[in-house]
Order: sequence, then structure tokens, then C-alpha cells
Amino acid sequence: MKTLNDFNFEDKKALIRVDFNVPLNDDFQVTDATRIISAKPTIIKILEDGGSCVLMSHLGRPKGVQDEFSLRHIIPKIEDILGVEVKFASNCVGSEAEEKANALQPGEILLLENLRFHEEEKDGNKDFAEQLAKLGDIYVNDAFGTAHRAHASTTIVAEFFPDNKCFGSLLAQEIESIKKVLEDGEKPVLAVLGGAKVSSKITVIENILDKVDHLIIGGGMTFTFIKAQGGKIGDSICEDDKMDLALDILKQAKAKGVTIHLPVDVIAADDFSNTANTQTCDVTQIPDGWQGLDAGPKSREIFDDVVNKCKTILWNGPLGVFELETFSKGTIALGDSIANATKNGAFSLVGGGDSVAAVKQFGFENKVSYVSTGGGAMLESLEGKTLPGIAAILS
Repeated sequence: MKTLNDFNFEDKKALIRVDFNVPLNDDFQVTDATRIISAKPTIIKILEDGGSCVLMSHLGRPKGVQDEFSLRHIIPKIEDILGVEVKFASNCVGSEAEEKANALQPGEILLLENLRFHEEEKDGNKDFAEQLAKLGDIYVNDAFGTAHRAHASTTIVAEFFPDNKCFGSLLAQEIESIKKVLEDGEKPVLAVLGGAKVSSKITVIENILDKVDHLIIGGGMTFTFIKAQGGKIGDSICEDDKMDLALDILKQAKAKGVTIHLPVDVIAADDFSNTANTQTCDVTQIPDGWQGLDAGPKSREIFDDVVNKCKTILWNGPLGVFELETFSKGTIALGDSIANATKNGAFSLVGGGDSVAAVKQFGFENKVSYVSTGGGAMLESLEGKTLPGIAAILS
């Protein structure tokens, strides 16, 4: 696996695919700069080698050229984080981009305009990728968040750098972290899967059953498993068409020696709101008109015990509707348990949009081993798929 450390960038132009798809407010100010901060080590290493950087990214889902999705809005934030002036090309291909890239001196940075202003980016167009390839000497992919897309800038462009391509430090870290859980994890290995639907996690569950010793299932998908086993779930969310699958997963887990932990009690509510009436119920005895929206106190204790006896922990998905404060306690308790296990030497990887949001919201970011930057990419990795953006560097 080629990384930045396999190259000396002195007098070289690095064409870097970064993921600067960051949220902006109405004044076009960046409200969460995590993705820019995550790319900093790669950019700084290249500049310190005596190289220059041509940065390419997408922002949002523009339909053609739309000013609100222009990457020039985020230049002040990039300069602030990197401490280096950032030049800008108002197109990512064509004469202006080429002239500005050619004029770059060692230690300088050029940011290209939004790749997705061109349909050819998402189409994986080879001619478009070739135009991008003209802008650098070495191709560096540091965008895990888009590594599962076979787009021109993430996959096709690598073909034009047969011997001069590598992973940036962020992407290398993501690959290592997933490998640490799925292949090299110190036992016992635990996966915590939360979220609303079993259907969105089926392939993840099937792939990781061979790799884990314990599996905690929480969030909305709990109730498909409970109802499948004859429990009363009131008005809780349930995928009736996935109940046979849930039973099959329980059977597979037993055959493989994996212990599945489901909540034993839940915080149920008579309405999906912060001000709803609530009660703690046995997970198999939720009254009609009530829905389970968080893991209950007994479940939190059981999960805490499981987490703290494991050496490798993957957390993907919350245990309840954590966006509503009333139903955030299960997710916070789980975060505390994982933070404690990490402090005592466990390796913990948090990945997937909602669990990452929860970790940030409740201040666990620096209390776990690694927080992944890619939602869809993370899920596909956990499903055992080789991502196109990763395969393109390895080939």
C-alpha cells in the first residue's frame, strides 16, 4: 500500500483529491471544518518536502454551475487552518486551471473549483479525468468520504499515474482503522450496530459475524428482532418483512459463537417528541400507543459490562433518538462506556453518519481511538467491499 512516505515531493506538484464537502451557513461560512482539518497532515507533509499542492474537491450537489456551491467560499477557512495562502482556479479543468497549476512554486497551494460543476465528474469520464491529470506529477487520494464512488477524480484519474499515486495520511488511517477491527482486532471484538432499519445494515451484519465475538444491536432495528421473537413492541418502528431475516441472523450468530445483545428494557414514549410522556418498559412488553425511543437503564448497564470486557470496538449507529434530549441517554451512556474501555487500552472505531454526529455532539471525539470521516464509504468497507477509490491506488 503506497502512502505519502513512499514519495519525496520536492519540486513535485501533488494533485490531491480532498473531501472539502463541508457544511456552510447562510453567510457561506464553514460550520464544521473537520474535513479540512483532517486533510491538513497530508498537505503540510507535501509542502514541507518542498512540493506544491493542487487541491480538488466537490461541494454539495450542484446542478451545473451554482455560485452557492463554489469552493471559493471556503478559502478563508482553509487558509486559517493551514496557515498558507490559497490560490484559486475558477474551473477545475481547462486553460486557467492548467496555467495556474503550471505556475505553482514549491510551498504553494491551488484550489480548483467544484468538480461537480461538471457532469463528467460523476460519470467517471475518462477525458475529464485526463484533463485533471495534467495538473499534477503525483496523484494523492485523501478523500475517504468519496472513496466508494467511481468518479473521475477518485478513481479514473489514478489510471494516468501508474507509478506515481498514493494514499494521503487520512485515507491510509481510515484503511488501517477498518483493518484493525475486521482483520487484526485484539479479542474479544465487539460491534455495536444501531440506527433505525435492519435493511440498511444486513450486509454489514452478515460480513462482521465472522469477525466479532459480541454484537450489540440497538436503535430502531431492535424492534424487528424483538417482534420476530414474539415480543410486543407497541407502536415502535419495525420492518415486518425483515423478521425472518432477523431470526436467521440470530441463528447464524449462534452457529458462529457470536453473542448478540439486544436491549432488555426501553424508554417508551406516547409521542415522537421531547415533551412526550415516557415510561421504562420491558422491551418485549411495550403497550399499544407507545414506541421505544431509547435504551433503558438495565440495557445500559448490560451494554457497559460487554463494552468494558472487549479489546476492539466498532460503533456504528446510535442506541436511540439522540437528537431529542429526552431519548439521548442510551447513546451518551454507550459513549461513556466506549470512552472508558478506550482509556483502559481498547481500540475503538466510530463510523457512520449518525454515530459520528453523536460522538461530536456529546464530546467523545477525543475519547475514542478513531472517528471515521466517511459515512457511505465506511458502511461499504464494513460490508467487505473494496472501494473503487482504494482499488484504484492499489492497482
